[in-house]
Amino acid sequence: MSDVTTLHPARRSAPARQAPNGGELLMRYGFFILVILVFAGFTFLRPTFIAPGNIHGMLLSSSIAALMFLGLTWIIATGEIDVSFMSVAALSNMFTAWLVQAGYGWEAASLGGLGTGVLFGLLNAALVAGLRLPALVITIATGALAASLAAALGKGTSISLASTGFVGDLLAARIGVLPLIAVFVGLLYALCWFVQEKLTFGHYIYAMEQNRAAVVEAGVPVNRMLFMLYVLSGVVSALAGVLLAGNLSSGQPYLGTSYFLDGLTAVLLGGMALKLGKPNVIGTLTAVIFLIGLLNGAALLGWTDSERQIVRGSLLLVGVGLVVVARTRRRSAAHT
Repeated sequence: MSDVTTLHPARRSAPARQAPNGGELLMRYGFFILVILVFAGFTFLRPTFIAPGNIHGMLLSSSIAALMFLGLTWIIATGEIDVSFMSVAALSNMFTAWLVQAGYGWEAASLGGLGTGVLFGLLNAALVAGLRLPALVITIATGALAASLAAALGKGTSISLASTGFVGDLLAARIGVLPLIAVFVGLLYALCWFVQEKLTFGHYIYAMEQNRAAVVEAGVPVNRMLFMLYVLSGVVSALAGVLLAGNLSSGQPYLGTSYFLDGLTAVLLGGMALKLGKPNVIGTLTAVIFLIGLLNGAALLGWTDSERQIVRGSLLLVGVGLVVVARTRRRSAAHT
């Protein structure tokens, strides 16, 4: 059986790759150029966009969102889906706040919040990877369960917190305008990039989406990999929920609603960066920063909430369309 965590072996017999042409380079790096242009435009129209306080706020929000979407990135890269991630984050957020309000310390409450992520990650993993049930149906069901539990904890309302404990201290720590949590998330994404690009585990993720039957025939433990990915998604979503409890000084039962569109948009739109239709961690991180900056800049320009929602939905459609087109072209090229 193949070891899914070993270094990817060198392909001695593989033909040399052709240098990418101008069109391919534009496709790979065009998204990064778009981010720079949009941010430059906001800076020109509203100089307060790059004020230290605003930059710090955007980086803090981006860090928590990027953490929540990390597991989702690789799940979609395998050709599966998880639509329970935002509800798991909401449940973790509410359970953490509920425990704090009940008199438990932030340390115990945070562990409790993380425990919900482990529980739902294992539940999704057992049903999808273990029993091979359809991922969309299963994660809709588990997401609805998590959302219902989150609402029940607060009886449909939020839970206010008088203090934020060590989580608030962590979120308040900074290096200049750079939140310390952004450094941690950046290092985590760097580690995940290494796993994605340098280990066979990462290569198998993309192979599963292209031809799962061939991967299984090669002896790769596909179900074990999926199990790990769903547990990872539950854990990072719950960790984001704990951080949101400290950031918002409250438990919010319905916070998952806004993160649903953002998560799918970030993963699919980020899939157009570098890998041409393949969700990847660098693309997701860039797309999260882009979304947070775009919505922040739109708010500074006086756009209404409904107008910002239209932008979110439009970007999701663009992301889905681009990924589908890129995957179709890639599969067509593979059969020629």
